[in-house]
Amino acid sequence: MKILVMTFRLRAVWVNSLKEKRMVVKSLIAKLQNKFHVSAAEVDEQDTHHIIVIGVAAIAPNNAIADSIMDEISDFVENNTEAEILDEMREIR
Repeated sequence: MKILVMTFRLRAVWVNSLKEKRMVVKSLIAKLQNKFHVSAAEVDEQDTHHIIVIGVAAIAPNNAIADSIMDEISDFVENNTEAEILDEMREIR
């Protein structure tokens, strides 16, 4: 059994308030949880309007499947938000 951990750092320049940011974050997290059945949460930069940091964790039976899931999640994040992806970190434990 493998644990996959991903962190996405996004920039949303059009966001003008923390309330607006929260709507963007909640929407993306809900979509990730519904589609991939993963744990996801905003993990950093909660008080910064333009920067969103989302952490994702899941369990996979082996490294190959973990890599495949991470690729799918990465593509999904890229295609389902207007925010620019600044950084993506991946780890398999």
